[in-house]
Amino acid sequence: MEGKVYLVGAGPGDEGLITVKGLKAIKEADVILYDYLVNERLLAEARDSAELIFVGKKAHNHYCTQAEINQLLIEYAREGKIVTRLKGGDPFVFGRGGEEARELARENLRFEIIPGITSAIAGPAYAGIPVTHRNISSSVAFVTGHEASGKGESGINWNELATGVDTLVILMGVGNLPEIVSKLLEAGRDVDTPVALIRCGTKGGQETLVGSLDNIVAKVREVNFKPPAIIIVGDVVNLRAELNWFETRPLFGKSIVVTRPARQATSFCNSLREAGANVIKAPAIKILPPEDYSQLDEKLEKLASYDWVVFTSVNGVKYVIERLFDLGKDVRSFAGVKLGAIGSETAAQLRKNGLQVDYLPDEYVSEAIIQGFKGQDLTGKKFLLPRADIARKKLQKGLEDLGAVVDNVTAYRIIRGDNNNVLIAKLRANEVDLVTFTSSSTVHNFIQGLANDYQQLLKGVKIACIGPITAQTVEEYGLEVDIVAGEYTVKGLLTAIQDYYKSLEG
Repeated sequence: MEGKVYLVGAGPGDEGLITVKGLKAIKEADVILYDYLVNERLLAEARDSAELIFVGKKAHNHYCTQAEINQLLIEYAREGKIVTRLKGGDPFVFGRGGEEARELARENLRFEIIPGITSAIAGPAYAGIPVTHRNISSSVAFVTGHEASGKGESGINWNELATGVDTLVILMGVGNLPEIVSKLLEAGRDVDTPVALIRCGTKGGQETLVGSLDNIVAKVREVNFKPPAIIIVGDVVNLRAELNWFETRPLFGKSIVVTRPARQATSFCNSLREAGANVIKAPAIKILPPEDYSQLDEKLEKLASYDWVVFTSVNGVKYVIERLFDLGKDVRSFAGVKLGAIGSETAAQLRKNGLQVDYLPDEYVSEAIIQGFKGQDLTGKKFLLPRADIARKKLQKGLEDLGAVVDNVTAYRIIRGDNNNVLIAKLRANEVDLVTFTSSSTVHNFIQGLANDYQQLLKGVKIACIGPITAQTVEEYGLEVDIVAGEYTVKGLLTAIQDYYKSLEG
């Protein structure tokens, strides 16, 4: 079986900027060789069976030499594997993709080039700087700021570039910035020419430093501006004051921890990123099916005998519906049974499965369900509560106090998520602004994961909770809650976070 190598540009950092064809190559690969600048969220799109090999290179630190990378591509292709070589930006824009392609061609191996969006245009765009603009810049040149070692005399004609091109975009040049500025000035570029440096372009941690040729070196030293970054030289930099869209978003620059289970966190994480946040995924809990289905099966077999089934979470709906199908049944089993739900998201999940909610309290807590039934005669009424194995007993007791007969059954289990060493390192380095909690179980398991050091690690970190019950759990650990959502949903939590940071701006 003949192998093939795809040389794929992964884009500048924002995983949304991968091309459709590039994403297809990731999903179909047997082997993926990826670089230091590749967004690792793209690797989550790979098949479970795919072999992922980090071959990253950054300044003064090569995990694999280029010769070793070339050899790996050749060996895997000869084995008949589909190999995706995932490179930051575009493989043919200072990405050494041409070198890798030549090696494959010499070995008569099949390969395909899938271009990517280079940071040379994406970084400036995300900083509000068009590299060309009518009446300002009619020409642009992409220049390396770090030529190959051992090359001898520079191949860059600074004398021509300095005054012959309107906009210069210099990649990998932060370390050589003083020399670059000196050459541009010596070649006649005006000392007042605007300059911008963009670090981590298109990512939540993007930083932009603006100056001019006469002061940019001093500014870089003053703030200790570090690579990786690109340099833009030209009058188009002045347009940033008007066109800066990415860094003005409400949560830009905020590093926010999401403790929600991984499979449920996608929408929330995406919304935070769209608002400008740098999202740190740290699932505090994992949602699993029951270890033993016998009790749940027994209740589902006699659904028709219940007057009410009350769902307290999206997970309860998901696992009950899945189990009904496993038993050869479907939503028709709920015929004649009234349905209650806590939270609009739970109600929406029921509607997705063709089930209408009969009672949804205004406040999304168990106490509101109980309050809604007060004044009714529940004597002998049968309630089924399919919930987590660690769910609070307050709802069950409250209904029983009103005369109901309540069956509380485990529909799913909650266990603690894996310890997140990356998160702990970020907390120690004071690189976290906010931690979000969407349930009491996320609070318990998150803090247990931090062990006895949790108060010190969370010192100075803001805390946001989806509702008062979750906030109360946080406070029981001696921590202060800064944000509580007015609407007890993920959407409400996002709004509350945005409102909080907006209020700080005065």
